[in-house]
Amino acid sequence: MSESLIPKHGGYRKLKSFQVAQLIYDVTVRFCDRFIDKRSRTHDQMVQAARSGVQNIAEGSQAGGTSKKTELKLTNVARASLEELRLDYEDYLRQRNLQLWAPNHPALMRFKAGHCATLEQFQQWVRKENQCNTDEHGLTRTLTDGTVEVLAANAALSLLNLCCFWLDRQIAAQAEAFEREGGFTERLYRVRRNRRSKYPSP
Repeated sequence: MSESLIPKHGGYRKLKSFQVAQLIYDVTVRFCDRFIDKRSRTHDQMVQAARSGVQNIAEGSQAGGTSKKTELKLTNVARASLEELRLDYEDYLRQRNLQLWAPNHPALMRFKAGHCATLEQFQQWVRKENQCNTDEHGLTRTLTDGTVEVLAANAALSLLNLCCFWLDRQIAAQAEAFEREGGFTERLYRVRRNRRSKYPSP
């Protein structure tokens, strides 16, 4: 099968990284509107970092048709933006003496098991955890601080950890493909060479 000059690209909506990043963006807009002064620089920075994660995943995917180098660069920008956002959430908790949970915290384990895919599902989980402090056996859950902001911030951090994991894998795969196949210039050379060998000049 002959190589295409413009390979299949886009399809970012099917990427797990994009899906999780989009949820992070929705959650962050809601979190900032509720807990951070809209006039503060932090509010704008967190929202813009979340948006940058989503947009650069999408733009990188679209750019992949003609420039693997640009695709890799934009995916790295998305990863860096979400790392910045992760630090902002951690700072929010630390500066207010609120608890930053370990990944195996029981509430976070329940969050991960719920596989929230939408803002509404995320909010439902927060409400449920905030309202109910015992399990089905009447035993007290290990939830040292049930405030909504602690629940929301720690769950957002869990999503960020997941998204950064997917992006790290995505970047590694893109780097390997770029190293193995080259970019548009190399592909153009191969396509022309193959065409000449298939249709030699008279």
